[in-house]
Amino acid sequence: MHNYDRRAFLYGLGATLGTAALNSLLRADEPGEGAKRQPNGGPLSPKPPHYKARAKACIFLFMEGGPSHIDTFDPKPALEKLHMQEFVRHDKFASAMASGKRYFVKSPFQFRQVGESGIALCEHYQHLEAVADELCVYHGCMAESINHPTACYHMNTGNRFGGDPAVGAWVTYGLGSVNQNLPAFVVLPEIAYPQGGAANWSNGFLPAYYQGTTLRPTGSPILDLNPPPGVLPDQQRANLDLLARLNDADRDRHPHDDDLTARIEAYELAFRMQTQVPDIMDISHETQATHRAYGIGEEPTDPYGRRCLLARRLVEHGVRFVQIWVGGWDSHDYLARSHAARIAAIDKPVAALLGDLRQRGLLDETLVVGCGEFGRSPDNGIRGGTQTIGRDHNAKGMCVWLAGAGVRAGQRVGATDEIGREAIDVAHPIKDLHCTLLHLFGLDDNKLTFFHEGRFKQLSQTGGTVIRELTA
Repeated sequence: MHNYDRRAFLYGLGATLGTAALNSLLRADEPGEGAKRQPNGGPLSPKPPHYKARAKACIFLFMEGGPSHIDTFDPKPALEKLHMQEFVRHDKFASAMASGKRYFVKSPFQFRQVGESGIALCEHYQHLEAVADELCVYHGCMAESINHPTACYHMNTGNRFGGDPAVGAWVTYGLGSVNQNLPAFVVLPEIAYPQGGAANWSNGFLPAYYQGTTLRPTGSPILDLNPPPGVLPDQQRANLDLLARLNDADRDRHPHDDDLTARIEAYELAFRMQTQVPDIMDISHETQATHRAYGIGEEPTDPYGRRCLLARRLVEHGVRFVQIWVGGWDSHDYLARSHAARIAAIDKPVAALLGDLRQRGLLDETLVVGCGEFGRSPDNGIRGGTQTIGRDHNAKGMCVWLAGAGVRAGQRVGATDEIGREAIDVAHPIKDLHCTLLHLFGLDDNKLTFFHEGRFKQLSQTGGTVIRELTA
């Protein structure tokens, strides 16, 4: 009698009529099923889109904390007359940040219209003005949560509760990687991870090789990337071949354990990365003029400028999806000081990134997205019996800007109401924004599916629509 362990017994149950039925589903001729998107050359080999793509790569600039649309791209003159007027919002179903005794807050900043398009821009954006006509500023996006971790998960994965694949994982799953020597999905965090942590760039229920690869902001981008002193490439190759044979034997015994396959792929990718990553990460190859344009070597722009320049270099070398994180936007108090400082840190690098991509002929096929997890409220709650110039969280209205591949450049799309509390024109939930991003990559959200827990799952959760007003 065979002595099966529990895992082997569970795997054995898979080889039954249930598995046969599932395999027949995966072999169905309907378009877009998860199995059909697996390439013959490996999980990260390039795959054709569902239809002609406008974008080949994406740089996603995530402003964690919730930037205020009212104080960046969406001026509200009506708040001038209402400033510091108190009122009570009676809503027993709302959180403390949306009910009780409150007061209106006008923006502490001046605005101007910039570029030929006349897009409204906060006075502290001094450099973004030069590339304003590249932007499509969308004012109609609506979130669902005013809690930072759940809102971050929602914007990044389509699921407020985490555990699902990130947008970058879905794009990589759908299209594969152009450069097999680099990760397809790269994340450039700050030293401190955002709220919700690495689940924001998780592979979720997709195979593990679609997870975002984080590159450290200081020191070696990946720990132990280089071999120990005295270990030659031929020795590494022999060690990996031996490890692969051992892993293959275990994988044959447990064919449904995709974590092992992903681990093997990770070892192989790490070996290949040794030849490219150190060179790509070395931004000293760039000219001094490029360094100055990104604000490298200056304060407060240096940390973000380095990551923006690195994002351009990664996309240039075939990385499919790059996400850059920057926090500090949660301004319940001291709005003028905190938002001015945040804008000063990103303004020059973002303008340089867009201009650099345009000058190199990359912007037409690189989608750039800038947003946070939600917007800010036109009012604030009274804390400790005092009023302060700040804003609470607001899921009903927020601003997202896009640039590059297939986007309507130089356009203002949608609108919030006269005080900026909620989207009222071209108003769409986050799932529609996700469908639009996939659409620009030539991917159909209803076809980009993966069979998990008894059903085919997709980024939008339940299906969404493309926001046509955003696409050229």
